[in-house]
Amino acid sequence: MTTLAELGEFGLLAELERRGLAEGIEHDAAVIEGLVVTQDALVEGVHFRFDLLDWRELGARAVAVNLSDLAASGAYPLALLVSVGLPPETELEDVVELYAGLNERGVPVRGGDTTRADRIVLAVTALGRSERVPGRAGASPGDAVVVTGPLGAAGAAFRAGSLPPVPDRVEEGKRLAQVATAMLDLSDGLARDAGHIAERSGARLAIELERVPLAPGAELADLGFGEDYELLATTPDPAGFPVIGRVEEGEGVGLTLRGEPYSLAGWEHFR
Repeated sequence: MTTLAELGEFGLLAELERRGLAEGIEHDAAVIEGLVVTQDALVEGVHFRFDLLDWRELGARAVAVNLSDLAASGAYPLALLVSVGLPPETELEDVVELYAGLNERGVPVRGGDTTRADRIVLAVTALGRSERVPGRAGASPGDAVVVTGPLGAAGAAFRAGSLPPVPDRVEEGKRLAQVATAMLDLSDGLARDAGHIAERSGARLAIELERVPLAPGAELADLGFGEDYELLATTPDPAGFPVIGRVEEGEGVGLTLRGEPYSLAGWEHFR
């Protein structure tokens, strides 16, 4: 009997697709009749802890990670649906603060669901529209690999006992979507997320780590922590964004530091 610990998150998704039980789930968002839709769930003890953030910050973060997926699709946000599971002893003012955070980016909450739960579970669905969604499967040899900002902030902050806010890259995403051949947001770590593009595109991403802009206080190892939520794209036109590598013939991801091979960890659900 195969377990999720053996498969991992993306092994599970691949198996669901193979069995015809899901389709198109490799992208940051789904495109349904012109509407761009994405969803992320945050589970207490897995994705957040209240010693690192408060209720308002939790709401803001839940929205921000969804808007990051819309940004990776070049989409402008339209509305949110919010489903939340809460223990009965949760105080009203805490829930009010949560929803205040959910409204911080100015995207209206238009519906959702509430339910009883043993621990806090927050699922946000974000809806948007995009003129062009690059997806993950179009990277071509000769493209540049670019990022929209410095990486490693989340790893550095976690080591210091905090979490940084999720950057707003909606405008950068709309700009990059006009020229990018593939694009996603960096949530699982640079190497792992670059690997998603490489696998779907049937190409190799060669990344030179000395060219990667680092956030203040960040170290190279922090690039494997994930949760930076900057955008990673392949494009024939860098559009003024930092170039950190190139797309080549082949497969997988090649990381080098001043010409020498280098390895980075990455986040993997179920493992």
